[in-house]
Amino acid sequence: MSTVESRPLVGAGINRVDGPRKVTGTAPYPMDFSVPGQAYGAVVQSTVAAGRIVRMHTGAAEQSPGVLSVLTHENAPEVATGPATVLGEPTPSPLRSDRILHHGQHIAFVVAETPEQAAAAARLVRADYEASEPLLDLQDPRAEQLADPWGTDHSRGDAAAALRRAEVTLRATYTTADNTHNPLGLFATLAVWEGDTLTVHDTSQWPSMVRTTLATVFGIPESSVRVLVPYVGGGFGAALRVWPHVILTAMAARMLNRPVKLVLTRPQMFTSVGHRPSGVQWLAVGATRDGELIALDHRSLSSLSMEGSDYEPFASGTAFAYQCPHVTTRDRQARLNIALPTSMRAPAAAQGNFALESALDELAWTLRMDPLELRSRNHTDVDPRNGLPWSGKALLECYEAGARRFGWSDRNPEPRSMREGNWLIGYGMASALFPYFAQPCTAQATIHSDGSALVRSAATDIGTGTYTVMAQLAAEELGLPLDVVRFDLGDSDMPHSMMAGGSGLTGALGNAVHNACRQLMRSFAGLARGDTDSPLRGASPDDVESTGGRLHLAGRPDRGEPYADILARHGLSELTANGNSTPPSATELGMSLAGAYGATFAEVRVDADLGLVRVTRVVSAIDGGRILNAKTARSQIIGGIVGGIGMTLYEDTATDPRTGRVTNATLADYLVAVNADVPELDVVFVGEPDHATPTGTKGVGEVGLVGIAPALANAVHHATGKRLRELPITPDDLL
Repeated sequence: MSTVESRPLVGAGINRVDGPRKVTGTAPYPMDFSVPGQAYGAVVQSTVAAGRIVRMHTGAAEQSPGVLSVLTHENAPEVATGPATVLGEPTPSPLRSDRILHHGQHIAFVVAETPEQAAAAARLVRADYEASEPLLDLQDPRAEQLADPWGTDHSRGDAAAALRRAEVTLRATYTTADNTHNPLGLFATLAVWEGDTLTVHDTSQWPSMVRTTLATVFGIPESSVRVLVPYVGGGFGAALRVWPHVILTAMAARMLNRPVKLVLTRPQMFTSVGHRPSGVQWLAVGATRDGELIALDHRSLSSLSMEGSDYEPFASGTAFAYQCPHVTTRDRQARLNIALPTSMRAPAAAQGNFALESALDELAWTLRMDPLELRSRNHTDVDPRNGLPWSGKALLECYEAGARRFGWSDRNPEPRSMREGNWLIGYGMASALFPYFAQPCTAQATIHSDGSALVRSAATDIGTGTYTVMAQLAAEELGLPLDVVRFDLGDSDMPHSMMAGGSGLTGALGNAVHNACRQLMRSFAGLARGDTDSPLRGASPDDVESTGGRLHLAGRPDRGEPYADILARHGLSELTANGNSTPPSATELGMSLAGAYGATFAEVRVDADLGLVRVTRVVSAIDGGRILNAKTARSQIIGGIVGGIGMTLYEDTATDPRTGRVTNATLADYLVAVNADVPELDVVFVGEPDHATPTGTKGVGEVGLVGIAPALANAVHHATGKRLRELPITPDDLL
């Protein structure tokens, strides 16, 4: 069974189907939801980073106008701990003890009739502390260190011995800052209890997980929890967990038997919903004089909170990035008195690639070799860890296409050799890789008696275009026009979905949608096969195609009938089928699962007197497998580039080294890339559909960011002759 091989919908740069709702302001984001009779919550945060609470002073807040309740560790009901997920341990339960683990920890929750009353009363809550000295320095010898926390450390050959005998060696230390997600939409939760049934509107990239977690925390069946997230005002990884404020909101709503709504403030976002961990990386590279990599030793230390876990193996990508016989990667995490870090766009890969690709640029300069030539010489078509071919890798094509479009051959390789007036001009490039990731996923497809189709899954669309690309894919599979196909998501009552994260949703969900649509077509073909009045009587489902809302024999569009006619003759108003996808096995495939690849080329201009850095051009050549929608995919790469510019030149969550307080927790003080910082961006897709799955896709949500930091740092070195190994790069570093 198949659809017509000419695929006019999939791949086309179709406008977002949810675009009209967004531009007209009718798309409901989590903070937009309200229900009759709701009260409002406000969190109170710790003003010390370590120690314990001696006494809470809540009397003034409780007497404040409109206040309904003030929850603290002294009166909050005990709840269960949520389950672990693929991302690790659950976030710490709120208000469970007097212990303080970080500045900004939630120590009280005020509920009042209006948001203004709740905020005013929250300011009246005070705490007496027995403070202790916080651990805040990543390399403080007193900090507990976790070695290989995720089992990702890798070793092949003997890197130490190979480094000793290498003709050329390079050793360097690279540092990356703590970054904060800062999505446009503030995180919000609305909790409504009806008896033991809980409905939650939440800012989440993973409704199915929120449902499971809340059911566990409150000791009720999953069927009694419904999580609704039709739109998300940005996530970037911050919305992949159930944070304490979500549990507090549901807890207060249950205690008061009244709906409660909470919207975090911008400063609270800095310590309540995760952040990119800071890190230090030590890299040693050994090579021959003609540029063959002999040894790579990559070690990292990244920050972690006192409790909880965060998947950030910075060095792990180095194990399979290039052909190299002797490789060691080691990752460690240090527990500090900071808020729990979490995945931020291109987690681990962004930091690790900055170190690796900067080091390779340094090696190329030492060898007097073109950085692009060095990378091409060490390219591998097989996974160096196991010798299996990649399921899809077009990195060499990325190099070629990107270099041609950028004009890399026009580069004078000498630092400080290109200039225009007072502006020093630099070219830099880097490879990019974001590894394969997917989780099991399900979807449901229905065709109605009017010939329209509805496809559903409990996924979220965080701006990536899931609404659109899944509608495109379903329309193609069912042989229907796009305007009669609707894709619904954002409801945990729908079939279970994996997270919108790790660049894995499009592949996993797309394969589930593909499977559901194929199963639905087989169900229709099965009805028609035994129907004496059907032109498809006796036809095997494998011999049937779909075109224009009709099932027909393969190659015989004249012998078939519309879906609607089949339903009508059988007295059915609709027909439904379920589909699922499971991540493929590399062993069974005989191929290593390839993530997305890319080559990033960047031009910067640096003011010779002021040290100001301006990004003037970026070319990003991407192997994203089969592209389902060229417009939304390009948008994802552009978004990643912009995030990478911020990471490289501006973003740094500054923490007071004595108190642990975040000192720039507003958008007036925390710098992000804005329109004036975004240059001419050129995105080109190369490569073929990936061979691992039916849809042939790879995730492109993060690979666009991975190569930016090293490409820009390498360009700054080319412009100025200064090698900067710490992010963000600031004018101070260049003066």
